[in-house]
Amino acid sequence: MSRTLILSTVIALAIPFAAQAQDKPVQINFGGGVSFPVGDVGNSFDTGWNFAAGLTFNTNEVVGLQAEYQFHRFNGPERVFNNVAPSPGTDRILIESNQQMNVVDFNVVLRAGGTSGVRGYLLAGPGIYWRKVQLTTPSTGIITVCDPYWYVCYPTPVATDAIVGDRTATDFGVNVGGGVNFGAFYVEARYHYVFGEDIQAPGGQTYSTKASYFPITVGFRF
Repeated sequence: MSRTLILSTVIALAIPFAAQAQDKPVQINFGGGVSFPVGDVGNSFDTGWNFAAGLTFNTNEVVGLQAEYQFHRFNGPERVFNNVAPSPGTDRILIESNQQMNVVDFNVVLRAGGTSGVRGYLLAGPGIYWRKVQLTTPSTGIITVCDPYWYVCYPTPVATDAIVGDRTATDFGVNVGGGVNFGAFYVEARYHYVFGEDIQAPGGQTYSTKASYFPITVGFRF
């Protein structure tokens, strides 16, 4: 059975539940998809994936209030730095990275009117973003690196054991987006903006950790 036929069958089975779902005072959603780091943060991390689960309290057919949890993971590209130690054990230092982002957001949901199985919606609201960056290396040495999205800035040579490890930050952010409900099935895209703090280099220069992300999620809402 082709993927197109499978997807069409799932949507067809979900549509009969649409009218019942729209009448519910509380709805549950869960889904997953792909997440894109946007702008400068995209230079430090590659496209990742996401998972989402939430509750929507419907005040009427059009307006809902949503509380949702999301998890995003981005692996970073492998980066190689020159080992500047006077007597280096290796000429190159490899550093691998990943970013994990836990999000709790609170949104106002505005649905298009009507009672058909296909209905569009918009949503927007604030959130709390907890970001964790993990840096690992199989080598030891001395390198120079400054990357605010790694939460690291050493413009002068420093031992790798001062760079590798886990770093976290908790910041405020906002998200805005929209999607389409196909009965109990939905497809959604959002834009997240995180107001990250600045990273200060020893010389006094500051680098921003503000970041944008664009996830696309598919899932079910009951």
